[in-house]
Amino acid sequence: MRAEQITDPIAYHGEGPAWSPSWGGLRWVDMLAGDFLTLRDDRIERQHVAEVAAAVRPRRGGGEVIGIERGFALESPDGQIDPLPEVWTSPGIRMNEGGCDPQGNFWCGSMAYDQSPGAASLYRLSPDGRVDIMLEGVTVSNGLEWSPDGSLAYYNDTPTGQVAVFDFDPEEGLRNRRILVELPDGGRPDGLTVDSEGCVWTAVVNGGAVHRYRPDGTLDGIVDVGAGKVTACTFGGENLDRLFITTSQENVDTAADPLAGALFVAEVGVAGLPLREFAG
Repeated sequence: MRAEQITDPIAYHGEGPAWSPSWGGLRWVDMLAGDFLTLRDDRIERQHVAEVAAAVRPRRGGGEVIGIERGFALESPDGQIDPLPEVWTSPGIRMNEGGCDPQGNFWCGSMAYDQSPGAASLYRLSPDGRVDIMLEGVTVSNGLEWSPDGSLAYYNDTPTGQVAVFDFDPEEGLRNRRILVELPDGGRPDGLTVDSEGCVWTAVVNGGAVHRYRPDGTLDGIVDVGAGKVTACTFGGENLDRLFITTSQENVDTAADPLAGALFVAEVGVAGLPLREFAG
């Protein structure tokens, strides 16, 4: 199937789409601009929040949790944004992508600006404000999502070319890492989401597509996207049955790829899972 373009190429590095009724619909980030983009019925709203806006999720009590350049920030229900203490001080590393686990913790992973191998980590922010390192030796931490029953976690470290799967324990975190699938033809997985049937949808950042994989790793569908650098995807819409897809202009020849940075949507015939909120 093929995705439909629904915005102009408005994001330099579109990433991290998420659908929440508390936002009135879809929100995604223009990551390196430090902005949120929100899709309304008749317009797109842009809000600057930080030097880097890596990922965002709603808070149960109102407001948002945000992955920023070197850690986390909390937005209050009245819109005030308060950065938490920096998780690291190196200017060469930034946050990149994240999401909430079934227990309401917010996970966000990092990457070096120069993509130095093994320089990054995956972090977990607990509702009480504690930050734990959950994975080390990561290169480009990207998509992370849980199975419908919460027993498995799927994870992309992009340069591996693989979608990894872990057993998930609420206390211990990620265990028993193995490969769900190695993408064909040198594909590099970026953001991912999981649908209500337990299948994994991963953006292929060098392939102009999103792939759907069954829980056994079988390729079960491809969504072609009209831009080459496909960064992430999520389910949204009233019935959570529309797949929204972000794209990027970063390191892209936009003369040859004029839709880079646009938002796309595909009608894929399956529903996703409701967005999990941060419990803090």
